[in-house]
Amino acid sequence: MRIVVFQSSPRAGGNTDLLLDVVTGAIKETGAQMTIFRPHMMDIAPCTNCGGCDTTGECVVHDDMAEVYRAIYEGHKFILASPVFFFGLPSQVKCLIDRSQALWCEKYLLNRPIAETEHAREGLVILVGGMKKETGFRAAEATATAFFRTISVARHQSLFFTGIDKKGAIQGHPTAYNDVYAATVKLIEGWQCAQT
Repeated sequence: MRIVVFQSSPRAGGNTDLLLDVVTGAIKETGAQMTIFRPHMMDIAPCTNCGGCDTTGECVVHDDMAEVYRAIYEGHKFILASPVFFFGLPSQVKCLIDRSQALWCEKYLLNRPIAETEHAREGLVILVGGMKKETGFRAAEATATAFFRTISVARHQSLFFTGIDKKGAIQGHPTAYNDVYAATVKLIEGWQCAQT
């Protein structure tokens, strides 16, 4: 099984990183293959809506997105962990998501969705941020959902950790680590297995 993780926070050692430590620990326990992308450390140009992928499903820009495309095709489970910035995802991961337009064209214009394998394509979204209401989290989740559906991740679970702003504050959350660990295990084992 191949698991693809998108670490969407540009702040090293912050709350997103701390939650992903739990994620990666759970994945390592299973022996599954894991690829982690940190968009803020990658050379990914923004989508210019040039239309170059409309008839081919392939992006005409050649940069680090090539690694991301390959991992998306080969992956089985997908995890996006991110802070919430101004009701949205950080610009670096949003740039990566916008470049999935090529995959959107392949799926919806060319009718070539990514094929299912023996492992169902499922996902997990983990969002953390300072606001106390979930409004901004729902807006950020909508972008993550559009991304997941584009890459043929048919369903996902979302975890919101509100009121967490200061670096390291997630460590004081009473259930965050347990919630993230349980959700990661559930994702890896497959929802159907977890429900039986």
